[in-house]
This record gives sequence, C-alpha cells and structure tokens, in this order.
Amino acid sequence: MASEKVTACCEALIEKNLTIAFAESASAGKMCYEFSTVFNSGRILIGGITCYHISMKEDLLHIPWGTIEQYSAESAEVTKLMAQNFHKYINSDICVALTGLTTPGGSESESKPVGTIFIHIIISDKEIAKRFEFDGDAESIVNQAIDTVADLILKELN
Repeated sequence: MASEKVTACCEALIEKNLTIAFAESASAGKMCYEFSTVFNSGRILIGGITCYHISMKEDLLHIPWGTIEQYSAESAEVTKLMAQNFHKYINSDICVALTGLTTPGGSESESKPVGTIFIHIIISDKEIAKRFEFDGDAESIVNQAIDTVADLILKELN
C-alpha cells in the first residue's frame, strides 16, 4: 500500500490531469510500483524503466560512454541524463529519475556514503535536481526516497 505522501501526490496529479513516468536505478522499480497502487493510478501513471546495471543506463537511456566512468553510476550527472533522455522518449508531463547507494559498494565513499540518493525531476520546462542522505537499511532508504519524490512533486504543483 502506498504511503500517505505518494497517495497525496497521485491525487494531486489526477486532479491536475498530469501524467508521470520513472527512470529508476537504486529503487529498482519500487517507485513506479508504489504509484501504481493508488486508486485511479491508471489515469496518471505512464510507466517506468529500471536501469540498475550500467549497461542499461548506457544502452537504453543513452548515457554517453565515459560519463558513468567519470562521475559514477550513482551521481547527479547520471541521474540528470537519465531523466532528460527518458523524458525525450516518453510522452509524460513529469519524469523522475533516481539513483543512489542503498547498500555498501558501488561508488560509496566518505563524501558519498550509503544512503546517498540523487533525484532529478522534470516537470514541464522546469528541472529539479536534489541530493539526499537517508539513514536505515536499503528498504528504508528507498521508501524515504520515494516519499521525498512525492513531496517534491507536491510542493511544485502547489
């Protein structure tokens, strides 16, 4: 069942007749799923793509070769490109991309610890780019990130 924030976000999207799509890495499709569980979600949810592995980001989202090597798969730069490139191919009012570190490994460092999440949202001609550091286990980090996305969209719509 979707959280209160996700439900409120979906209700606002339905009220404003806006659609949404997701390009997910760290959340591995859970964000799209959460939005799909809200009543009448079929009126707003276009769908999503899960690009967990580097090859998916490069092959399907056309992240230029060398970009991930330069910035890492879990970076603001890659998240921005995921949102922008997915938005080009999907007819949706809002496009959300999310990457980050929910478990040890990857590009984890002292300056980018586990819990670091990058979010990039495109709403009409506006782009919102944010970096967050959440605490908890992997599931908790993903749930906090999803609620944060819903909250950012709600604030933008109001």
